[in-house]
Amino acid sequence: MIVFRTFLKILKSCKAPIILYTVLLVFFAGFNMESNDSTSNFTAEKPDLLIVNHDESFGFTQHLIDYLEENTNVVTTLDNEDQINDALFYRNLNYVIYIPEHFREDFLNHKNPQIQVKSTGDYMGSLTEMMLSQYLRLADIYNTIFEDEDEMLEHLSKSLSNKTKVEVTSKLDTNQLSRIATYYNFLNYCILAGCVYVVCLILFSFKKDTIRKRTIVSSMNYKSYNRQLLFSNSLFVFVLWLFYVLLSFLLFGTSMVTLHGMFYILNSLVFSICALAIAFLIGNLIYNREVINGIVNVIALGSSFLCGAFVPIDFLPDFVLKIAHVLPSYWYIQTNESVKLIEEFDFLHLKPVYFNWLMLLIFFLLIIMITNVISNRMRKKEN
Repeated sequence: MIVFRTFLKILKSCKAPIILYTVLLVFFAGFNMESNDSTSNFTAEKPDLLIVNHDESFGFTQHLIDYLEENTNVVTTLDNEDQINDALFYRNLNYVIYIPEHFREDFLNHKNPQIQVKSTGDYMGSLTEMMLSQYLRLADIYNTIFEDEDEMLEHLSKSLSNKTKVEVTSKLDTNQLSRIATYYNFLNYCILAGCVYVVCLILFSFKKDTIRKRTIVSSMNYKSYNRQLLFSNSLFVFVLWLFYVLLSFLLFGTSMVTLHGMFYILNSLVFSICALAIAFLIGNLIYNREVINGIVNVIALGSSFLCGAFVPIDFLPDFVLKIAHVLPSYWYIQTNESVKLIEEFDFLHLKPVYFNWLMLLIFFLLIIMITNVISNRMRKKEN
């Protein structure tokens, strides 16, 4: 217990960085909850349209205007081309349709009259163009089949009245799961930074000549000394992980008491074990306390930026993601992103999660092997 008591004394000096990481985590999670406060319901959005009609408002021409008015927001306050161009430039208007003179007469006589248009070129402009093209294509077909204008317009109206019903079948609360995923992604930084800083500081303190010499001359077995040191650091990492998990319960409530929440928690536990191994490896290499802060920044911040903890993975370039594959954080964050999309927890859907955990296990074993080799060599040098 001597090692453990010494460990606790050293741990008291590490409260400040742990509090700082926690404050950053809470701030980031709270900001994310506010910025992602949106609904998951689907609502069709209507583009803003201006119709400049040089034909008579009758028959086929009026039918076209009625159809466009039903499916768009028709603007009527623009009087000249300068105003129209300004409205398009500032996105106050998405599309302009110029119906030429004798449009109805030419269309019914199969002369293929052309409608001039102006568009912003964005998705709203493309939506309006698609509606107009669909209308004219159907009208041309029925105009070929039926000679009577009223009969043609009747069948055209029936075809256009067939609407596609959009139904959201997913039962997932995607907004809440995205918030939880973002929290646990950011946890990559907090766990890595906390583990590396505290474990390295503790291992460095035990390397001091005064403590090392007392350990050598004492009756304590070297293996017992290592076991106590490993147990103490493991206990710290477990408490740190448990604290962040409990914090997620406070932030997200009952959403954590689900299968999705359970997998987020398990994933963070697996990563915490891997982070402990990383901290032990770095701690065995450090003999200068001044470099600890720099190493924390390189390891925790670097992996968080490269692997998508701060910036969503979708926004990262491909070459960055290829580099990130060699870091445990990448596989941890990939699991978080996969879990939020899972609707059925069967082997097929969980296969990516199991693969990512396998990769973290491989990283853990590899790091432990490297640490043992380095530790044995340093022990031989001391002897």
